[in-house]
Amino acid sequence: MPQPSPACSDFHSTHLLSRRSILRVGGMGLFGMTLPRLLGAMEAAKIEKRVAKAKSVIFLFQWGGPSHLETFDMKPDAPSGIRGFHKPMSSNVDGIQVNSLLPKTAQIMDKVTLIRSVHHNMKNHNSAGYYALSGHAPPSDDQRLKDTPDLFPAYTSVADVMLPSRLEIPTSVHLPFVISDGTQTPGQFASFLGKARDPFLVTKDPNEPNFALPELSLPDGITYERLAARREMQKLVDNQSRLLEYSAAARGLDGYYEKALAMLHSSQVREAFDLGKESDKVRDSYGRSSYGQSCLLARRLVEAGVKFVTVTFDPNIGGRVTTSGGWDTHGFDNTRMFPIIEQRHLPMTEQTLPTLLIDLDQRGLLDETLVVWVGEFGRTPRVNKSLSRDHWPFCYTALMAGGGTKRGFVYGASDKNGEHPADKPVKPDDLAATMYHLMGIDPHHELHDLANRPVPLSYGNVIEGVIA
Repeated sequence: MPQPSPACSDFHSTHLLSRRSILRVGGMGLFGMTLPRLLGAMEAAKIEKRVAKAKSVIFLFQWGGPSHLETFDMKPDAPSGIRGFHKPMSSNVDGIQVNSLLPKTAQIMDKVTLIRSVHHNMKNHNSAGYYALSGHAPPSDDQRLKDTPDLFPAYTSVADVMLPSRLEIPTSVHLPFVISDGTQTPGQFASFLGKARDPFLVTKDPNEPNFALPELSLPDGITYERLAARREMQKLVDNQSRLLEYSAAARGLDGYYEKALAMLHSSQVREAFDLGKESDKVRDSYGRSSYGQSCLLARRLVEAGVKFVTVTFDPNIGGRVTTSGGWDTHGFDNTRMFPIIEQRHLPMTEQTLPTLLIDLDQRGLLDETLVVWVGEFGRTPRVNKSLSRDHWPFCYTALMAGGGTKRGFVYGASDKNGEHPADKPVKPDDLAATMYHLMGIDPHHELHDLANRPVPLSYGNVIEGVIA
């Protein structure tokens, strides 16, 4: 079983605690000072204090790869075979056009920054998806890339280490799908940071009429007090058997159980996940879909104090039907990209993105909540023989809003056909560094991997030009 690595202090420093100190701390469990809390306090104390413009992040991951040429970087003057079949429309910001099928989205361009020069070299979904979800390039562009402890953890898990919430509130949440393409896409969980740093995973459908999380309710006949008493007894047994001293895995699980127990006892957490608190009008405005209701749930979670929420568009890359699936619209199986995105992807984007940004803004939350809308890559500028578009990582668009970013702004540019960056190229590493910076985290702070080697949170550079 992989051993979690302490991320905010030297790995060996935690092992310099004597057995007597550990047992003494364990014995203080009844008074609230458990070992995980002590270690967490030690780690947090060593994190450099930085000003955070973004108290929370909502990362809207568009699995499958949306076409930049059909959303936020249209090329109406490109030759036939490159320009699409949709018309652009002006937005509420001079010089910014979007797809004419996104009229509501056009009216929130004054709230966003468009980065039109994102690029990398990963052509496969799993490798590109890992890059997008962790900010670290994979070792190879391999569709068979699997989640292993030597890969880097998800943004959600880094947030859990660097910006830990008070115990009863989860620091990070991943919903409503674990994405995959043949195999589970890496970059969604804690990797070498250990299980205790996994995001709180929600795979129940928020669009279901009776949406509820069993993790936040006790079985019949079991009270919180009874459960807590059993947990205290288990900790005493663990102390006596010296598990806390010799097993890092046990320490990680101890922290995991502490979090779960605290969440069970928190009415604030239960209320945050209770979509029934929202009016039908509000729920309808986000769209009665799994993705739409997840965007609404993300807003409720950042209101409650969750630091990082990842919302995935769909569990599968999709692209063949209009009723499910992500943005992978090659035109396979005699399908066509444009009818599919016209009926599924663009309407869902039109309903969710403007609604979320306006809702956050009206509640006074947008300035302190960073919203990122991005896929793992874009689509080919040239339309293929199936009247569709293939994978294209060499240039695509990311959207950022709130959290200290500029409003009504375009950073970078693609060339005349949308093939390559023509100005201010940006890599996913730079997006990661910018997110961390806005969250008040030093992008070059070092974690320690399983071999206790120091690795920076990001190898990228902060995109200073997008910061307000």
